[in-house]
Parts: sequence; structure tokens; C-alpha cells
Amino acid sequence: MSETKISIRNLYKIFGRNPASMVDRVRGGLSKPDLLDQHNHVLGLEDINLDIPASGVQVIMGLSGSGKSTLIRHINRLIEPTAGEIFIDGENVLAMKPEKLRDFRRFKASMVFQKFALLPHRTVIQNVLYGVQIQGVDEKQALDRAQRWLERVGLKGFELHYPAQLSGGMQQRVGLARALATDAEILLMDEAFSALDPLIRTDMQDVLLDLQDELHKTIVFITHDLDEALRIGENIAILRDGRMIQSGSGQDIILKPADAYVTDFIQDINRARVLQVGSVMDKDPSSATGPEIESTTAMEEALQVLAKSKAQSAIVVRRGKQVGSISLDQMIAAIARPKQGAAPEQRYR
Repeated sequence: MSETKISIRNLYKIFGRNPASMVDRVRGGLSKPDLLDQHNHVLGLEDINLDIPASGVQVIMGLSGSGKSTLIRHINRLIEPTAGEIFIDGENVLAMKPEKLRDFRRFKASMVFQKFALLPHRTVIQNVLYGVQIQGVDEKQALDRAQRWLERVGLKGFELHYPAQLSGGMQQRVGLARALATDAEILLMDEAFSALDPLIRTDMQDVLLDLQDELHKTIVFITHDLDEALRIGENIAILRDGRMIQSGSGQDIILKPADAYVTDFIQDINRARVLQVGSVMDKDPSSATGPEIESTTAMEEALQVLAKSKAQSAIVVRRGKQVGSISLDQMIAAIARPKQGAAPEQRYR
């Protein structure tokens, strides 16, 4: 199991004139609407506890107003918490003095923004150089780094263009190259792909996943799109009204939604493409028969294997070792869309 890179403990954020005085009220059960109506304060985050493993992709998702962007901005202290603690490699970020915090932002954590945040008066190569120059890197080394990362994200030949001359997807590639050029261990991505068209967004997801296979950064990725979260996230935390409703792997969330809110989130997911054989298999391999299927195989592909072999079951393997079995009936039951309960307005009360 990976060591913890980022540890968030009992984090609260309340916006208003005297937020510290409101923490105990929230802890005592005062709701977000009542906090606003009775005290004219806004609850941004409520008692967030989350451990983010090193070298993995942690997705934080939720609808608008859920607190996801507020949360990611606490990690590099663009927003100061009302209460709580954040540790990076065991060091309390909230206790960092200004100089230490500047170094942390320059060298350890880079950010990719939804709106690209490129400098319009600088060329592409100058935008990528910006973060490296702030680090004080030698000019030739900085230029080599910037050029290398532009090539890696597919923008060789566009070095002297200005942001306004690029498409949205190309601009986001510049933002990603700028973040990667700093060689930071942590990559914070706040709705980085949400402004892009669907095909370009998928392309950028591919770029990110390919780079992550090589770089093994600790990535915190904010999105409101569950398909995107399931595609790139090794772990997913779902927020609602500033509270963390559920945290776990995509498989866990689909198979065991914590409440009706999460159930609604996953209702329209193509379960056959997302659920893996290993998540629903019978873990006793002794009676397994049929073709061998890798445990990470999606149900859609596994069903095609069974159909081709005309088998009713399969042997599930992990790295060549038998770990279980799965039947055709189990697959069909797993991908069947679960029935919804009461109406949303009743379920969320």
C-alpha cells in the first residue's frame, strides 16, 4: 500500500465576518442553510478527513457548490482554513512561515487551472518557462525543460505562438506543460479539462494518464464529471454541501453507494464499461471453469469473451494466478441498473 502523501484532518472552511465563532455551531449540527439564514455565514467545508496516497490520482468530485474547488485550494494555502490541519509528507502546511510556503508552492506543488491562466502577452514557451524561472533555474536548463515538456504534450512547433492563437485544448496543454516543467511532486488540477469539448477532453485525459504512467506524480484532480472521475481516478471522494459523502475506489462507489445522493450520481453510468470482473467475482477459485479472464477486465469485454467461447463461467486470474471465478449470471446482475428509490427531494432530506 502506498504511503500517505497528503493528509487532511478535521478541515472546516466558513466564509463570513466571524467564521471562527461559527465552527462550534456547525459541529453542533447547524446546517448549511441555517448557518446562512441565521448567521449570514457560508459553510464551504465541513469536517473533511482524507488521506491521499503518494504517486496516485485522487479525484474530488461533486456538483457546483459542493466545496471541491475550495478544498483543493487549501492544499497549497490559496485559501486559509477556519479549522483543521493539512500535512504534506508529515509536515503541517498551515504552520509554514511565508518563505517556506513560497518554496512549497514553487517546488513541491504545481497547479493547473480550469481557465488555463496563461499570460496572454507571453508566447507559449515563455508561459512554460514562467514557473521554472521563478524557481531560479539556470536559463539554459530552464529552456531545455520547457522545450522538453512542450514536446511531451504535443506542442512542438508552437513555441512562439501566443495563447490567443491556440485552441482551448492546446492552451490547456500549455498549462499542463507549465506545471510539469517545475518538476513538482504534487499536481493540483482544478476542473482542468471541464472547459474543453468532449473529444478534446478525452484526448487530454489520455495525455495525463500516459504521463502519469511514467512520472508517478501525486495528482489531486477536481471534476464534476463522474465518467472522467472513473476513468482517471484511483480513488474518488464525493462532496455535497461541503461534506464528504463517500470516498473509495470507483468500483466501491458503483457497487456500494453510500446514500441516495451518490446513487443518483452513478445512475446513468455504463456499468458494463466501468465495473471490473475482480470486483464481483466469487473469490473461491476451486470450482472455476471456462476461459481465463484478468481480474481488471471490464464486464463489457468479459461478456464478449464468454460469448465467443460459448461458456457460462470464467476463471478469474491476477498476474497469471487463479483468484476466483465468475458466472454469466453474476456479470448480468452486476451491470443491471439498480432500481431508484424515493424521489430525490425525499431521499436527500
